[in-house]
Amino acid sequence: MLNPPATTYLADAIDPAQLRRALVIKLRHHGDVLLSSPVLSSLKAAAPACEIDALVFADTRAMLEGHPDLARLHSIGRHWKKLGPLAQLRHEWTLLKALRARQYDLVIHLTDHPRGAWLTRLLAPRWAVAPQRAGKAKWWKNSFSHLYRTVGGGRRHTVDTHLDALRRLGIQPAPEARRLQMVPGAEAEAKIAALLADHDLTAGRFIQLHPASRWFFKCWPASLNAQLLQALAARGEKIVITAAPDPREQQMVEEIIAAAKVPVVNLAGQFSLRELAALTARARLFIGVDSAPMHIAAAVGTPCVALFGPSGDKEWGPWMVASEIVSSQHSCRPCGQDGCGGGKMSECLYAIGVQQVLDAIDRVAP
Repeated sequence: MLNPPATTYLADAIDPAQLRRALVIKLRHHGDVLLSSPVLSSLKAAAPACEIDALVFADTRAMLEGHPDLARLHSIGRHWKKLGPLAQLRHEWTLLKALRARQYDLVIHLTDHPRGAWLTRLLAPRWAVAPQRAGKAKWWKNSFSHLYRTVGGGRRHTVDTHLDALRRLGIQPAPEARRLQMVPGAEAEAKIAALLADHDLTAGRFIQLHPASRWFFKCWPASLNAQLLQALAARGEKIVITAAPDPREQQMVEEIIAAAKVPVVNLAGQFSLRELAALTARARLFIGVDSAPMHIAAAVGTPCVALFGPSGDKEWGPWMVASEIVSSQHSCRPCGQDGCGGGKMSECLYAIGVQQVLDAIDRVAP
């Protein structure tokens, strides 16, 4: 990555030295939130005196908690609307009071959700930036002082799309500030250290396989995962398998282990997200599909072998970490569909062979 230029040619660029407080809004899923972490680092590098807050959904807080450049982390529930109008109004008013008290100079809204627009209007910062929305009313455009353009067709990584919000303000991200960051925390670190000792595992001497995703059309078949485990075990590798507590993911892991019939440390469903990060940071290699745990691996600096099917690796691949993408030659990928024809099964993933994955492992973590 090139160093950013010392000057800007934007007529409406802002002066980072004038920023006292900024709010970054990212109301999406876990991986999306983690991929916004370089915005915090890059803004702090450009405006060291600025206090940077973030607003995320409550269940995604773990992705940014402990970030060294984060002053305050605000969160909201995903399902307030189901609580009834009075409860929803109380929650919204409580959130608005907390945000208004911070008196933000800048709001960075990283999606095209209308909630960010009306929040920006109510907070009335000096500057606000959000993505352009094609064909939308002036209400959206007039909610922000700056709008940044996005590149369609899955041709730009999501991290760079987030950082384009800063570029539109005249802030060019420094290369060293563009990395993902996730901080497991002392409690998670201690738990994982004890767990590894209990299972006679040494940091940097085991491979982590995380075969599932919350979207099963992104998953490699259980039978092929089992064959991969057999091949790795034959090489003498120690293998840890992880998954979310979700019953479907647990069932998939059980199917893989039953079919493989090789020694595996099964830790599926046993961790919080920050504990998972602490474990992944100690792995020699992470193997998985397009999922939040893959982004966690990139954030903690663990080399990745990532299997991609209908989702785009240029847009969602492991960011700034040693990695290999494994995919098929299907001309239709990435299609972004939930399985071929919406059938929840992706032939492009089923076409990936075990030897392809083993070759990728040898390239990224020989």
